[in-house]
Amino acid sequence: MTGVRVVQQYERGVVFRLGRVRGSARQPGLTLLVPLLDRMRKVNVQVVTMPVPAQEGITKDNVSVSVDAVLYFRVVEPIKATVDVQNYNFAMLQVAQTSLRSVIGKSELDDLLSGREHLHQGLEVMLESPAAGWGVHIDRVEIKDVSLPDSMKRSMARQAEADRERRARIITADGEFQAAAKLAEAAGMMADTPAAMQLRMLQTVVEVAAEKNSTLVLPFPVELLRYFEASTARIAEGADAPSQAPAGAASREVV
Repeated sequence: MTGVRVVQQYERGVVFRLGRVRGSARQPGLTLLVPLLDRMRKVNVQVVTMPVPAQEGITKDNVSVSVDAVLYFRVVEPIKATVDVQNYNFAMLQVAQTSLRSVIGKSELDDLLSGREHLHQGLEVMLESPAAGWGVHIDRVEIKDVSLPDSMKRSMARQAEADRERRARIITADGEFQAAAKLAEAAGMMADTPAAMQLRMLQTVVEVAAEKNSTLVLPFPVELLRYFEASTARIAEGADAPSQAPAGAASREVV
């Protein structure tokens, strides 16, 4: 009975006989060992979720950032994970930290903030090479958070505000341009049909009167002022003509 062991479903057993690995890894269930000769080490094959501590670095565009990530991996070859590396959890943590610092130095700030998909793929490729030799499979690795200095946050906020203001001004100018085009088109139509101006004036009077105001503002057409001005000029010319005729006659009489 001292040689009977139980391997759980989420484990694999690596048996050492006199210090050497005995065959392949033992599968879940009951397994028999030779007392005093065999020693079994159980390896967990569940997916391990390992948080990678925040790593400080300088990006490619000279911005100081602090980036942390999370790593998901599992053991696929228990014998390699037991024999070839002393502590595969600690080894994976150290490789993840160094790979993360390397990615920070090769990337720009915009990539860390918005284009993370290819960074995740790059991290996974960098971790796959050593992990394969340790019998570990990388399921996925993701950047969890990016910490920026306060000065950089303020600069990015000002940049975003300026961009929003620029877009608002462009939209306002575009609206004014379209309104001016429509007003010019309407003015051309009214110029071809003078009665349309009178109808528009009467419509404005009706709209103002509907508010039940004590004061009524009546628009006065500029064309009517020009008509009065032209009429006054003609009357003035007609008044000056008779006054000049007697003076000429008197001069002829004197001669």
